[in-house]
Amino acid sequence: MSRIFKSKTVLHHLPRDPEKWTWCLVIIIICAIALTPMITLAIIAINPSENVWPHLIANVLPDAIFKTIVLLSGVGICTLFTGTLTAWLVTMYRFPGCRVFEWLLPAPLAAPAYIIAYCYVELFDYAGPLHRGLGMIFSEADAIQKWFPEMRSVGGAIFVMSVALYPYIYLTARAAFLNQSGHLLNVGRTLGCTKRRAILWIALPLARPALIGGLTLTAMETINDIGVAEFFGVQTITLSVYSTWLGRGSLTGAAQLSLILLLFIFALIQIESLSRQRQRFYQANSSSPSLTPREKMTGKNQWIATGICSLPITLGLLIPLATLAGYTLPHLSSASFMTYLIHTKNSLLISSLAAMITVITALLIGNAKHLIRTKWLLNLSCIASIGYAIPGTVMALGILMSMAALDNIIDSYSRSLLGISTGLLLSGSLFAVILAYVIRFLAMATASIEASMKTLSPHISMAARTMGHSASATFLHIQLPLIHPAIATAILLVFVDGMKELPITLLLRPFDLETLATHIYSYASMERFEDTALSALTIVLISLGPAIFLNRVTNWRQFQNKKITRNSLRQKNLHMRNSGSDL
Repeated sequence: MSRIFKSKTVLHHLPRDPEKWTWCLVIIIICAIALTPMITLAIIAINPSENVWPHLIANVLPDAIFKTIVLLSGVGICTLFTGTLTAWLVTMYRFPGCRVFEWLLPAPLAAPAYIIAYCYVELFDYAGPLHRGLGMIFSEADAIQKWFPEMRSVGGAIFVMSVALYPYIYLTARAAFLNQSGHLLNVGRTLGCTKRRAILWIALPLARPALIGGLTLTAMETINDIGVAEFFGVQTITLSVYSTWLGRGSLTGAAQLSLILLLFIFALIQIESLSRQRQRFYQANSSSPSLTPREKMTGKNQWIATGICSLPITLGLLIPLATLAGYTLPHLSSASFMTYLIHTKNSLLISSLAAMITVITALLIGNAKHLIRTKWLLNLSCIASIGYAIPGTVMALGILMSMAALDNIIDSYSRSLLGISTGLLLSGSLFAVILAYVIRFLAMATASIEASMKTLSPHISMAARTMGHSASATFLHIQLPLIHPAIATAILLVFVDGMKELPITLLLRPFDLETLATHIYSYASMERFEDTALSALTIVLISLGPAIFLNRVTNWRQFQNKKITRNSLRQKNLHMRNSGSDL
C-alpha cells in the first residue's frame, strides 16, 4: 500500500495539462543543450586517445593549481575588504562626495580586467609615460624605476583583478546593508557594544550570504580570465587548458585539464555550501529597514573616508581611462577607421544576438517554473544555468568538440545518402560563438527575470485562465509587459558581458571574424597596445552606462525603503492623533 501511495503522490505532482508538458519538454531540451559540452569533455577526458596524464601530473598541475589558489586567495581578500569597506561607508555615513561615490564605485566593472592589465603595464613600463615623466624631472630616473612594482607577476595580477572585480562585492554588500534594520545596531549599542563591535558582530554576520554571493562571482570571473594571466605570465589552470590546446596541440590533455578545473570549481562551491549548512539569517521587521539617518562624519575622518572611496575608483577606472585616452589621441590620424568600424560592428552583432537569444531562453525557463512548481523542474533549471560557473576556455573547448562530433555525423549521413561532403558546418562558425555565449550567460538573465516573476501575483494568471486565455497567451500578453524592466536589465547585462568576453570569442570565432576584444588581445600580444587603444576605449565607454545602471537599481530599492518608512511613520502619527481626539 505504501508503494501505491508513493506512486500516486508522484503522479499527482506531474502536470496533466498538455500545454504544461510542452513547457516541461522545453526545459529538458535547454538542459540537454547546456550539458552537452560538459558531457563531451568528460567522455574525451575519461577515454583519452593518448596517455598524457603522467606529463600533466608531473609538469603542469602542481604549479597551475598552486598559482590558481594563490590568485583566488589574493583577489578574494582584496575585493572582500575593498568592496565591504566602501559599501559600509557610503551606506552608513555622510562625508564629502558620498553621493557621487554611490554612482561611481560600481563603474570599474565597465573596464575588463585584461584592458586594465594592458594599461598598467604600459604605464609602469621602462619606456612608459611615468618613467619618461620622471626622467624629465629627476636625473636618476633609472634608480627610481627600480622601486616601481613588477606588474608582470602574481602580485600584479592580484592587484589588477582586484581593482576590476571589487564592484561585485560592493553591489551585493551595499544591497545587504540597505536592507538591514537600524534597530539591530541600536540594540547592540544599548547592550554595551562599541560601534566597531556592532559592525563586526551584527552587521557583517547578517550580510554574510550577500558577501559570499559576491565573492563567488569574483572567484568565477578570476578563474575565467586568460588575458591577465597570459599577459602577466601566471600559469593558472585555465591558462594551462588554453596553452595545452593551442600551444601543444593536445586536445586530450586540454580536456583532462578542463575536467580537473570543473572538479576544482564544484569543490569550491561545495565548500562554501557546507560552511553555512546549519546557519540561517533572518531580519526582523524587514518591511521597514534602517530608520536611523546616516551619520555625518566630521574632522579628519570625513576626508579619510573620501580618500578610501576615491582610491578604488581612481585605480580601477580613472587611470585606465586616462591611459587609453593618452594613447588614442596621438594615433587617431593613423588609425584605420574602416577596420575599427568592422570590429565594432562584429562585436555589436554578436553581443546583441547573444543577448536576445539568452533572454528568450531565460523567459522560457522562468515561465515554466512559474507554471509548474515542482522540485525536479527547479533542479533542471539550476542545471541549465550552471554555465556561468564554467570558465570560457572550458566552455569553448566543450562546444568545439560537440560541434565537431555533430559535423561528423551530418557529413557521414550526407555522404551515404547524397554522396556529398558537407564539411564543417557548425565548428568555427558564428553559431558556435553565440551558443557558447547563451550557455555561459544564461544564469545572469535567468536570475534577473525569475526575481521579477516571483513578484507577480498568482491571481493574475488565474484570472486570465478563467477568461479563456491559455498559459502561453497569458505569458505573452499579460506577464511579459509586467516584467519588461527586468527583461531590459537582463538584455543589458548580457550585452555588456558579451562585449567584454575574450576566451570564447578568441577560440570559437570564424577565421575571418575579428571583434574589439580579439583585436585588443592580438595587438597586445605583439606589444602594440597603443595601436588598439581606441578599441579598448570603445569597450569601456559602451560598458559604463550599464555598470552605473546596476547601482541605480540599488538606489531605487533604497528610495522605496525610505518611502515605506515615511508612510509607516505617517500612519502611526495619524493613528496617535486620532486616538488623542477620541479621548
